[in-house]
Amino acid sequence: MDLIDDPEEAGNAPEFSVSEISGAVKRMIEGEFSHVRIKGEVGRVSRPRSGHIYLDLKDDRAVIAGVMWKGVASRLQTQPEEGMEVVATGRLTTFPGQSKYQIVIEDLKPAGMGALMALLEKRKAQLHAEGLFDARRKRPLPYLPEVIGVVTSPSGAVIRDILHRLRDRFPRKVLIWPVAVQGAACAPEVARAIEGFNAMSPGGAMPRPDLLIVARGGGSVEDLWGFNEEAVARAAAASDIPLISAVGHETDTTLIDYVSDKRAPTPTAAAELAVPVRHELMAWFDTAAARMSGALSAGLQRRGQRLADLGRALPKPDALVEGPRQRLDMLGDRLAPALIAGVQQRKVRLSDVAGSLRPATLRRQVQANAQRLTSAADRLAPALHRVASARRDQLTARTARFGPHLLQRDQTQAAERIAGLVARLSRVGAAQVSRLRAQLDAMDRLRETLGYRATLARGYAVIRGGGQIVTTKAAAANAPGLEIEFSDGRMTVGGSKATPKKSAPKPEQGSLF
Repeated sequence: MDLIDDPEEAGNAPEFSVSEISGAVKRMIEGEFSHVRIKGEVGRVSRPRSGHIYLDLKDDRAVIAGVMWKGVASRLQTQPEEGMEVVATGRLTTFPGQSKYQIVIEDLKPAGMGALMALLEKRKAQLHAEGLFDARRKRPLPYLPEVIGVVTSPSGAVIRDILHRLRDRFPRKVLIWPVAVQGAACAPEVARAIEGFNAMSPGGAMPRPDLLIVARGGGSVEDLWGFNEEAVARAAAASDIPLISAVGHETDTTLIDYVSDKRAPTPTAAAELAVPVRHELMAWFDTAAARMSGALSAGLQRRGQRLADLGRALPKPDALVEGPRQRLDMLGDRLAPALIAGVQQRKVRLSDVAGSLRPATLRRQVQANAQRLTSAADRLAPALHRVASARRDQLTARTARFGPHLLQRDQTQAAERIAGLVARLSRVGAAQVSRLRAQLDAMDRLRETLGYRATLARGYAVIRGGGQIVTTKAAAANAPGLEIEFSDGRMTVGGSKATPKKSAPKPEQGSLF
């Protein structure tokens, strides 16, 4: 394309569409910048559900948009974050939909060790602000765990050192969750391993560990970077099982060391922290048993001596019962005369009482009681008569309430109420039936109005060809024969002699002409 300087020639210049101009720009940029490396600071980062990553690369004077497709993003060892200084490798292209140019990133790496350290410090500050490094949330390790879960590579020397040290100190059951300990797959696999151990059910077919060890040998910062990922740190902090971090050598420090419940300088030291020495524990038990036996014997001896001392201070049994025995003998000697004197006194009182009892006195008492009984009998008869009269009057009053004329009156009133209810029910039913019949008639009129047969009556027709509705001229030309439906029947045109047919009993949807 050439620039047009003369306005008179502009009228004869060719016209290009927007797409043609956008395509020409796209080919020019992609041809000149087919493969470039750009160093800059990561600005805005967007991760939609598609898995692609959209970001900005910027410096102090310019900004360029970048896109990283899902496959490339999944292979990255270090995920881009805002403020991170990186070196992006890819190709420049344009996006006609928004009239902008962008870089399609094929590889993304931090711009040197300083960028990694800056990113690590930023993550450390963020997690520390959230309280994940707080010493109060760290739990004590079990003294003697039954099952130990180890998250590490199954083929390295780390697992052999851990198993060898556990076998020397105190053999325990070990569950190994194999993971990649470096590379892009390290962080997600380690996080899933920690979450998987915590998801096990206690008492299930696979025993749930009582202690976790996340271990890896030494290496460079890039090799250990998977244990600096935020996903690994958060998974370790959320673990319900106490966790020992044994990543790298003593001088190596990763984020998982800060959030774990205990940090071990080496994997071998992690095994030493996990279990005590069996021989030392057995010696301690023997010493404790000896001390307990000695303490028990000494306690029994002291208590026996104390009992003997208290026994010497007690008086003899014979001396305790001598006084009571003498008092018993004295009381026994006094008992017989006391019984005889008591019997004599009671005989005297009985004689005095018997002398006052005479037949005349008894007769007077009987006559007095008979008179009281006769007087009570005379008062009883009128009282019974009055009570019987009152109960008879009450019975008569209640019987009068149940007369036949009263029952007949109640029956008549009930029949009138039932007749009124039946009449109201009949009126309501008739009104409801009328209303429903009117609604049904209105709906039938609406059906007739909306049906295509009413349209046929106004001069329209339905055309079919080959059993299908024909809506275009081309379809009518290609049909072997046409069938036209009018309001009073159908007829066939072409293919065979036109013959009228009766209307179909069921309405069909179709094109109207």
